[in-house]
Amino acid sequence: MGVSTSRPEPGVAVVTMDFPPVNALPVRGWFDLADAVTAAGRDPATHVVVLRATGRGFCAGVDIKEIQRVPGHDALIGANHGCHAAFGAVYDCAVPVIAAVQGFCLGGGIGLVGNADVVLAAGDATFGLPEVDRGALGAATHLARLVPQHLMRALYYTASTITAAELHHHGSVYRVVPVAELEAAVLLLAKEIAAKDTRVIRAAKAAINGIDGQDVHRSYRFEQGFTFELNLTGASDEARDRFLEGS
Repeated sequence: MGVSTSRPEPGVAVVTMDFPPVNALPVRGWFDLADAVTAAGRDPATHVVVLRATGRGFCAGVDIKEIQRVPGHDALIGANHGCHAAFGAVYDCAVPVIAAVQGFCLGGGIGLVGNADVVLAAGDATFGLPEVDRGALGAATHLARLVPQHLMRALYYTASTITAAELHHHGSVYRVVPVAELEAAVLLLAKEIAAKDTRVIRAAKAAINGIDGQDVHRSYRFEQGFTFELNLTGASDEARDRFLEGS
């Protein structure tokens, strides 16, 4: 359980999240994920990183039980900093990051996928931000990288989900494959990228980030500021308690 890194093919580093039952990451998990992705990218032997998860879903976001269990705001602040670190690590990774998504991708999962370079998804994958139902805000920055602006707003305000097939239609999911074929499809793409001159691909990653029209680090931190305000009003605690009572 936790975050692990394997190397199934030359040049390919696979970072796996394993936090049963739903891959809701605790504070330490977000920082561990950030460290693993960063370390993989810094290794000269790595040409591409695959980000995947075990179980029936890619990521359910933060561990709300941990936030409610720890007195004060330490866990909340830790989760916010941890998410910022993990999302940033994916975006800033020195080599391309391919996200392999199965099942649900919610909350913080959107932050990871929205900052990835390429997204491959299983046919059962769904994507969404239930933040407004949890008394939080955040990752609209990353959802906006997956869908057009007005659709992003509708999904955000309603806490609705969207399918992998729909994201493929919008061009943000590269391929949709049967669940049983996801691992093979991701490795095939990873091997194709890994076969390129890594000096060129690393330069390409830096160049593409450099011309990005959105500062994902600043915009996400701006969103998080409103989450802190909602916690000061008590609205967030009430929303999280309602969620836990119904789970």
